[in-house]
Amino acid sequence: MTGKSHQPGFWRPTHSPWLVAFSVLLTTFMQVLDTSVANVSLPHIAGGLSASTHEVSWVLTSYLVAGAITLAASSWLSVFIGRKRYMAISVAMFTISSMLCGMAHSLPQLIIARILQGIGGGGLQPLAQAVLLESFPQEKRGQAMAAYGMGIIVAPIIGPILGGWITDNYSWRWIFYINVPIGIFGLLMQNMFLEDPPYLKRDRSAKVDYFGLALMIIGLGAFQLVIDKGQEVDWFADVWIRLGTFIFAVSLPLFAWWELRRRNPFMNLRLLKSRNLVVGTALMAVQGAVMMGSTAILPIFMQQLLGYPAFQSGMSMMPRGIGSMLSMIIISKMISKFGNRLMIVCGFLGIAVTLIMFSGLNLSIAKANIMAPLFFNGLMMGFTFVPLTTLTMANLRQSDIQQASGIFSLLRNIGASIGISIIFTMQTRMAQVHQSALGANISPYGEQFRLWAGQVNHLLGNPMAAYGLAYKAVVMQAVMLSFTDCFRWLAYTALLAIPLISLFKGTRHIKSQAEMAQLE
Repeated sequence: MTGKSHQPGFWRPTHSPWLVAFSVLLTTFMQVLDTSVANVSLPHIAGGLSASTHEVSWVLTSYLVAGAITLAASSWLSVFIGRKRYMAISVAMFTISSMLCGMAHSLPQLIIARILQGIGGGGLQPLAQAVLLESFPQEKRGQAMAAYGMGIIVAPIIGPILGGWITDNYSWRWIFYINVPIGIFGLLMQNMFLEDPPYLKRDRSAKVDYFGLALMIIGLGAFQLVIDKGQEVDWFADVWIRLGTFIFAVSLPLFAWWELRRRNPFMNLRLLKSRNLVVGTALMAVQGAVMMGSTAILPIFMQQLLGYPAFQSGMSMMPRGIGSMLSMIIISKMISKFGNRLMIVCGFLGIAVTLIMFSGLNLSIAKANIMAPLFFNGLMMGFTFVPLTTLTMANLRQSDIQQASGIFSLLRNIGASIGISIIFTMQTRMAQVHQSALGANISPYGEQFRLWAGQVNHLLGNPMAAYGLAYKAVVMQAVMLSFTDCFRWLAYTALLAIPLISLFKGTRHIKSQAEMAQLE
């Protein structure tokens, strides 16, 4: 047993723990904000860089995948480099790459900058959580985690609103430039107030699994290439898609084999012997895909088809964040009353219902009919996240929690990236399908079209005007139907995940990570 002087609960930071908290939460808030701030700006970014809506989805997916990889490596990096130094490097990299994002003059430049931004920001959330838990005494850790949780919840609410306002009033580039002064201020504060506790010593002898890390990066990079570029090049008709599929198919089982045979693996896949961890990560991947897929396409629907400016579409997304915040306040009491499994079932079922409601969207829908389902969608997201995390981690030893959290977070980000890529692909393809089907009705041999065309010709005196107006209407209707198809498929995905919940083993309820730490 370690002596008291080395126990985290007996160490106190030199400065006020609230100053420490503010310094790390400021940069963490900035990183979380960037996961949603670009959503409402995608049409403007696409126009500014002469890219299609499908191509610009890389701005979201590249950031998520890079962040997931760094998140998985953050535990080792904080030991090898030192946590304060690693956080400083992360914040500096995130800040510099944010500036590069704003300066990008082509889509490849922006994607590369977003990858660097994801690498810099990937480890900030777990680092901030660890710093807060260690800086506050046991009796005040609840307050610290409440501050952390509110920051993580509030950032996605503010993100679309802030991104929309900046895009409408200035330029989409300023959604990235705004990170620069915040990052510099955060660096200065962390340099003054943040310190590594005496029991957390740097270990330069710590060996990193370079081969395993390389396999994961290559495999995930190839997979992302396939699902993002396949739509543009007709999938397996392209040699690069076939090569990327082959690389992914080889590197994934090789990565699993390599990690399972190592004594100190980069990612401890032996933990997947826990049924709860397997089921929980699968469900979290589904939740990430459904949540980020719907979040990515809804602002585009509102801007392209309903004519909303970016700020108005961002404001329309706000109820989702409010619903998530409310669910975080009430979920613990509901879990104690109804149990984790039932809350997860209700969460996924509620998500499916709200997405089915979105599948009824039309071109004359009122804003209230968008905001109300969004509120309940956010509420249901909260109902899944907390009990799902609790059930996934509850049967693991405390010493395995950090590795398991890395796997859990990796699958959440990968699921989100897959959801965004696939939903954009489906939207593009289904728009073509619907346009072909609806376009068949524009024919001089159809009685209804002939009568309508005669009325248009009588009003405008141009017999070809009817064909132009009809084609424009067909395109609008086809795109609208493609969006409603996407929401319907996302709803079906949420419903299909529900049977997996029955595979969870029974666990006792654990209220917080701080309490779990006492079970070792």
